[in-house]
Amino acid sequence: MANTPLMPKATAVWLVDNTALSFTQIASFCKLHPLEVKAIADGEAAQGIKGLDPVLTGQLSREELEKAQTDPNYVLKLQGSKVVVPESKRKGPRYTPVSRRQDRPNAILWLVRNHPELKDAQIMRLVGTTKPTIAAIRDRTHWNSANLTPSDPVTLSLCSQLELDMEVEKAAKNAPPRPEGEVEMLMPVEETTSEEALAAAFSKPIEREVEEEIDADAVFAKLNSLKTEGDGADEEEQS
Repeated sequence: MANTPLMPKATAVWLVDNTALSFTQIASFCKLHPLEVKAIADGEAAQGIKGLDPVLTGQLSREELEKAQTDPNYVLKLQGSKVVVPESKRKGPRYTPVSRRQDRPNAILWLVRNHPELKDAQIMRLVGTTKPTIAAIRDRTHWNSANLTPSDPVTLSLCSQLELDMEVEKAAKNAPPRPEGEVEMLMPVEETTSEEALAAAFSKPIEREVEEEIDADAVFAKLNSLKTEGDGADEEEQS
């Protein structure tokens, strides 16, 4: 039940013109500021607004109104509506504004890639599309497949983050459990940081460094032998 009467300013205009209620009482009932009610009484605000009788609309009882007029400190209580209007349930896919319809294929492609667990009916509820369109985008047979770019439907304002999370959670609950053999788990930190694991991980680089050092010594030895032979040849020529 709403705590504010229908058409608050029109109701305030009627109460100012037809009752002896104080500005504070009218402001409290219509959820306005007392200065706004005073401006209405002085003709400075709500000009041209026709007063609305809250008694005729069923928002205020005649007894409640008379009680408030006799007691300036009494706070008016809004009368609840006796007619319950059922909420209209939307059937079919979500309506998408014309300005956003060109973004739907990009949103469908994003959902298909990032949430393959979603069913076609869920995607239809989120972005307001049809099954043939979803199937064409899945099979890459859509007429504009080459130019499609995956885009988050929440960013495109096609649905809210809450709606997307609810559909993903629902799809995850209905998805069949994975076989135990396919479940991959990370190794414990103790095993990956042990001395044996570190030695195994860095064994090849260490061997390469040793080989490189041995090769470097062999090269220097070769150079020294060549230099010695060259010096001996020079001495023979001089003699």
